[in-house]
Amino acid sequence: MSDLESHPEESLCEASGRPGPRAVFFPSREVPLGGVRGVTVFRSLPQRDLPTVGAWCFLDNFGSGSEAHPDGHDIDPHPHIGLQTVTWPLNGRIRHRDSVGSDVEIRPGQLNLMTSGRGIAHSEYRVAGHESGAGLQLWIALPRESAGVAPHFEQHRDLPEFKLDGLHAVVLIGSLAGHTSPATAYTPIVGADLNVDAGADLTLPLNPEFEHALLVIEGSITADGTEVTPGSLFYLGSDRTELPLTSGAGGHAILVGGEPFADDLVMWWNFVARSHEEIEDARNAWEAHDLVRFPDIEGHTPDQRIPAPPLPPLHLKPRKRRC
Repeated sequence: MSDLESHPEESLCEASGRPGPRAVFFPSREVPLGGVRGVTVFRSLPQRDLPTVGAWCFLDNFGSGSEAHPDGHDIDPHPHIGLQTVTWPLNGRIRHRDSVGSDVEIRPGQLNLMTSGRGIAHSEYRVAGHESGAGLQLWIALPRESAGVAPHFEQHRDLPEFKLDGLHAVVLIGSLAGHTSPATAYTPIVGADLNVDAGADLTLPLNPEFEHALLVIEGSITADGTEVTPGSLFYLGSDRTELPLTSGAGGHAILVGGEPFADDLVMWWNFVARSHEEIEDARNAWEAHDLVRFPDIEGHTPDQRIPAPPLPPLHLKPRKRRC
């Protein structure tokens, strides 16, 4: 899953400082991505007043099908620059293929991490004969010094897990409570899958240098005295050494966090960059079928490539972070 909007907004995500321990809800929004597949997702990042949480700059919850497309959705070849994509399936299977030669299936409990660097193309398809995939896709912005790294792909099938007083956690990337993922990270960051048992009452240790946010996927979790249910991103700010968690009936959530991101970012369509010109160069390369920057994906024909939408007629304007 990627940003396939036909008219994506262009925005400047300004560098952020330490925000302090703030607790703010940001409603997820339903985003119809359009096209012949009719894909719809629930997007929690970026927000108008919260473009990033650490280096996390994009968070979509994608479903396993709709009335129009009950078998789910296939995402045809499309490009990325300047980011890492994190694919975390919740059910079903997804086939990932990309322009560096990867061709893998991913199942729940496994992590796909694709680093685009200067340029990569990929596709994500349902696997025939299996339930269509539902899950999360997140983007991690690459810092300036790593934005042009060679593209590469990782799949991690054995991620660190730990239990704590009614909590079962899987660390997708970064470190949490002394457990560190093998996934490659270019900034201080954390992403973790949290399953909280019914009746649980616990305290999760946090890195106070990080800002954090919690997205509940299913059920209900009370975080630091505030009930969190599906439909909103609960932003926690920074300077927290711990997070009290309780749940009456149980809940499933994703925790994301990291050091406040130091760079100003321009995000448009599937590109993360530092300027309008970088975005324009990447778009032109994709539209020109530049095989040096965006090689073809084996098994796909050129007519399957998703065309880039038109750039807006004006240069972008700053979007102030207000958290």
